[in-house]
Amino acid sequence: MQALFIGQTYIDVTFLTDHLPTGDEKHVASAYAISFGGNATTAAFCCAKLGTVPDLLTTLADDWLGRMFVDMAAKYAISIHARKVKTSSLSFIMPNDGKRAIVRCRDDNYLHPFSMLNLSGCRALHVDGHQPDAAIHYAKLCREAGTLTSLDGGGLRSNTHELLGFIDVAIVAERLCQQMGNEPAAMLDYLKSRGCRIGGVTLGERGLIWYDDSGAVRTLPALGVLPDRIIDTSGAGDVFHGAYVYSYLTDPSQTWEQHFRFAQAAAAYKIQRLGNEVGLPTLADIAAIKRELEAQS
Repeated sequence: MQALFIGQTYIDVTFLTDHLPTGDEKHVASAYAISFGGNATTAAFCCAKLGTVPDLLTTLADDWLGRMFVDMAAKYAISIHARKVKTSSLSFIMPNDGKRAIVRCRDDNYLHPFSMLNLSGCRALHVDGHQPDAAIHYAKLCREAGTLTSLDGGGLRSNTHELLGFIDVAIVAERLCQQMGNEPAAMLDYLKSRGCRIGGVTLGERGLIWYDDSGAVRTLPALGVLPDRIIDTSGAGDVFHGAYVYSYLTDPSQTWEQHFRFAQAAAAYKIQRLGNEVGLPTLADIAAIKRELEAQS
């Protein structure tokens, strides 16, 4: 096991439309994509696409959507440690003008306890706060073993405060700041108070504000993708997380700024494509987009 990712699996249905019908109205979308979804799940697929295949502890239902997800994971050679639920979770996503509206249908009523896994050789843990009991359990084990622990703080969950006490790298969304009534700078102070060695807040087109091991606050401006090239921002944060975990696993000696710059390029690739799977970059894609954006600047 190179790394363990823990989260909730969705099947994402992403569609482009200039109008959302109501009542008895009908409308035809201009394009659509069907893919795996979920914060840590998408991050795991990104890490695998880049070349380091993690294990994934996630929800799974015995229905046709669940079987489709198993096929998706097999394509990337991801080992699934399934936590059974009755029905698969779905997301309906409508990107529009750099934003995205999402309707989710989620089953997080777990029918069994989470799997007890052998973490020998595991070098990183990435969680998104779903499956709170499993996230806490493995974050504690990894912290005790000196294994890097990473959190995608996309929103406030029941265990967020406790979980942060076992997290080394916490990169959270601006939405979490809003839910907790904090400005981004105050959120960084909060992450420091919970013992997170590296902390940051993603700010979309405004980039990343973060602090390093010394506690010094830094900013990374967003890469300048032209507005007319932005198709689907959904999943960009998940790709960002999967890419920096990959970068760390590949070369832990690099600085976190280098890991985050690599991840920014991966996310810049994603937002120019519809759906999560098509938006997963290869190493060659990331190198190409870096060259392209540097040439524009």
